Amino acid sequence: MDAFMDAALEEAQAGLSEGGIPIGSVLVIDGKIVGRGHNRRVQKGSAILHAEMDCLENAGRLTAADYGRSVLYSTLSPCDMCSGTALLYKIPKVIIGENVTFKGPEDYVRSRGVELVIANDERCIQLMRDFIEAHPTLWNEDIGV
Repeated sequence: MDAFMDAALEEAQAGLSEGGIPIGSVLVIDGKIVGRGHNRRVQKGSAILHAEMDCLENAGRLTAADYGRSVLYSTLSPCDMCSGTALLYKIPKVIIGENVTFKGPEDYVRSRGVELVIANDERCIQLMRDFIEAHPTLWNEDIGV
């Protein structure tokens, strides 16, 4: 297993243990985690704190050169907002834990030159399936349904 996806999954579990939505993310530069986060919409009453947004916020201000050699890991396929942020900062590679329970605008992100790797990690899939089954209303709120 990938240690960075494991770290993103740890973030997802942290979010779940806080009563939030179990999605986690880490930002890696030169083989080192520089930011980590998880979905905190419920915990913070936020409209935008998806896992990737929380991760990038926690990474702090970075240079264009830093982003240009970074890899963003997310346990779930990034939504339009999070994909747009990756595009804005020209993050060249995104490793996605799974896109079975939710698929963001992956074709568009690829068309903009971003390398996407879909791991389809069974742990990520099962975590989201269990959460969606137990909390369908909260899940629908998070994805804007």
